[in-house]
Amino acid sequence: MKLDNRLAAIAELVPAGCRLADIGSDHAYLPCTLVKAGKAAHAIASDKNEGPYEAAKRTIQEEDLIGQVEARLGDGLAPIKPGEVDVISISGMGGKLMQEILMNHPKVLSSVGTAILQPQNAAEELRGWIYDQGWHIDEEALAIEDDRLYTIIRAVRGKRDKPSPILLAVGPRLWERKPPLLRAHMEQLIFSCRRILTGMEGSEAARESARYQEVQQRMKELEAHLTW
Repeated sequence: MKLDNRLAAIAELVPAGCRLADIGSDHAYLPCTLVKAGKAAHAIASDKNEGPYEAAKRTIQEEDLIGQVEARLGDGLAPIKPGEVDVISISGMGGKLMQEILMNHPKVLSSVGTAILQPQNAAEELRGWIYDQGWHIDEEALAIEDDRLYTIIRAVRGKRDKPSPILLAVGPRLWERKPPLLRAHMEQLIFSCRRILTGMEGSEAARESARYQEVQQRMKELEAHLTW
């Protein structure tokens, strides 16, 4: 069982010796790999859909990890009891959905010290929300899989000053560390801005809107940060 680049990057950010709940785990490849490698002491593979839940059970059995990795069926954090785990991982979902999952079960979240999140979109909003909750980002990573660039965020408890909007867009730890994929990540953000502006340029009212000016300014700021 070999993890793809995206899951491998997530696995790298998991603290050693943790008790992990992987939400939306699908085939349970991530928790099984972490337990087999000795990085996770125990893991729960949770999914709200019957198909992935059954697939997770098969993987656990095939990898001879019954008792060390549990498959659970349920939505979000609902199958997790407070105090059972100290790390939560959520990947392959939108950033706003991740916020909802975490907010919907405050007792479970209050017993967790680390959340590893791989949002498919709305990463900037997710980062801002993390700081608003009295957490902060202590590590981030980038990974390419099937020609798509993924961002992984590790959030931990502890209030810190909220980064500037441009750093929330780029990723504060990514900007600090400047990994090899950072330029591609920033160019992708710039492309997204250009696409929004192009879609608005056909309307005079849109071009004069505050939103147009905001996106235009964001693109300029990102372009200015391309030199380091």
